[in-house]
Amino acid sequence: MPPLLELTDIKTYYGNIQALKGISLSVAPGEVVCLIGSNGAGKTTTLRTIQGLIRPREGTMTYDGKDLVTMEADEIVKAGVSQSPEGRLVFPRMTVRENLEMGAYSRSDKVGIQADMEKILDLFPRLRERLTQKAGTLSGGEQQMLAMGRAMMSRPRLLLLDEPSMGLAPMLVEQIFRTILDINQQGTTVLLVEQNARMALAISDRGYVLQTGRIVLEDTGSNLLNSELVRKAYLGEH
Repeated sequence: MPPLLELTDIKTYYGNIQALKGISLSVAPGEVVCLIGSNGAGKTTTLRTIQGLIRPREGTMTYDGKDLVTMEADEIVKAGVSQSPEGRLVFPRMTVRENLEMGAYSRSDKVGIQADMEKILDLFPRLRERLTQKAGTLSGGEQQMLAMGRAMMSRPRLLLLDEPSMGLAPMLVEQIFRTILDINQQGTTVLLVEQNARMALAISDRGYVLQTGRIVLEDTGSNLLNSELVRKAYLGEH
């Protein structure tokens, strides 16, 4: 089966600073794939490049056979790629319902939008209780649920998640990762960037390890969990 997403030798710059130094990776339909690495390794830049927020200077990038490099960010969302960004970035003065509706801005199928909202509120029952509440008054965990729910409202085939567990209490982290698995089992392919390497690898089919803009290791999630490099560098084991 051809990959849903494929990056080949992607080089991305911020001005004169090269952030990605030839990234190649693929995500097959139905997979959960994670990118792990320390701060500044290029994980968020990789997601921003896929989403069309930054243009790569070199390399090729295809999604479902389409050339992503030439597409605008809104066209990429319409094609089926959606991102829940780092730091959540909900619209604080809008209600939970309005935030979710914003996620469906590229759609016009009212019945489908309502059905998807119900599905998301089933996934995140806390959001159902807070539909009329301003998003800025939610807890960090609730804002993370809202950011993920909003990304799901565009009905993506590929969901990009950037640090979904950042700043959350351990109990909530487990809940977020269980929900990622639920989303995947319902048919959405997931590319996950995550500081919590142990949890990310535990739920991922495959993983890539990034160091200063390069992929230094790729393997199944379980093999990476047992890799000496990963255990020392990212799991705090010696």
